[in-house]
Amino acid sequence: MKFTAQQIAGILEGDVIGNPDIEVHKLSKIEEGFEGSLTFLANPKYTQHIYSTKASITIVNKTFVPETKLKTTLIKVDDAYLAFSKILEYYNSVKLNKTGIEQPSFIANSSKYGDHVYIGAFSYIGEHVTIGNNVKIFPNVYIGDHVAIGDNTVIFAGTKIYSECVIGSNCVINSGAIIGADGFGFTPNNNGEYSKVPQTGNVVLEDFVDVGAATTIDRATLGSTIIRRGVKLDNQIQIAHNVEIGKNTVIAAQTGIAGSTKIGENCQIGGQVGIVGHIIIGNNVKIQAQSGIGRNVKDGEILQGSPALAYADYNKSYVHFKNLPKIVKDINDLEKNKWE
Repeated sequence: MKFTAQQIAGILEGDVIGNPDIEVHKLSKIEEGFEGSLTFLANPKYTQHIYSTKASITIVNKTFVPETKLKTTLIKVDDAYLAFSKILEYYNSVKLNKTGIEQPSFIANSSKYGDHVYIGAFSYIGEHVTIGNNVKIFPNVYIGDHVAIGDNTVIFAGTKIYSECVIGSNCVINSGAIIGADGFGFTPNNNGEYSKVPQTGNVVLEDFVDVGAATTIDRATLGSTIIRRGVKLDNQIQIAHNVEIGKNTVIAAQTGIAGSTKIGENCQIGGQVGIVGHIIIGNNVKIQAQSGIGRNVKDGEILQGSPALAYADYNKSYVHFKNLPKIVKDINDLEKNKWE
């Protein structure tokens, strides 16, 4: 795909300074720019690179005034960072704009799909599946019976979506994610063995949910495991049965959430956080990386540590934690001097 400076300026509502007909076909960092690439300058720390970059086109803020003559063509916009993000989104949409049904693939006769869909080779679509318009299903995807998928959703290669799950519109599910596997439900019997508790519910992803690669979301024992609108999940997260995550909450990689826990809206949860089951975490909560949450959390709390403490209390305590050997020595010296 090639674009001229004039075409890009039109998309961004920017002004071209230089050659409007110069073409680009790749994106690059400004310090690694090459002929035929498009880059941007937003952070002043990188200004030096604009004078040496080989990128054909550079997006800059309208306030930028070069100190010497530039080789790169400029596109001036109000906000270079936001403009480049818009180009990335546009570039991605064009790159992923596949349509049609590749072979070999299997689609049950009872299933239905909308207009402009893409179903990649070796994908399996089970019975009574409903797929909306503009859905992209990349190769080697498994979709079980009675699954519903909304418009404009993208499901990358190797994803598994078990039966009865509901996927909203404008979702992105990355490679290797597993939606709707059985929850971890077992009960001990008189022989000391464990009998499986049937997991008869499903998983519901509302609209605009992003699921990272190799993330797993377990189906509910009864009812639904629910991921609300706008939730963003990083890679390799484990979400257990009957968990509910509120709108616009973001969770970083390797976090584990045990069964039946409810997490509120607009929370920010760092990487490798462990959360026990059957608790309630309020809205606007921030949990620092590697924290362990074993209790209910009120709205707006900021937590760190394992078990997690209030963030300010943790920082005060940490001053003493790291000085603990010296503190113990001082106490021992005091005790010794006391008896001399």
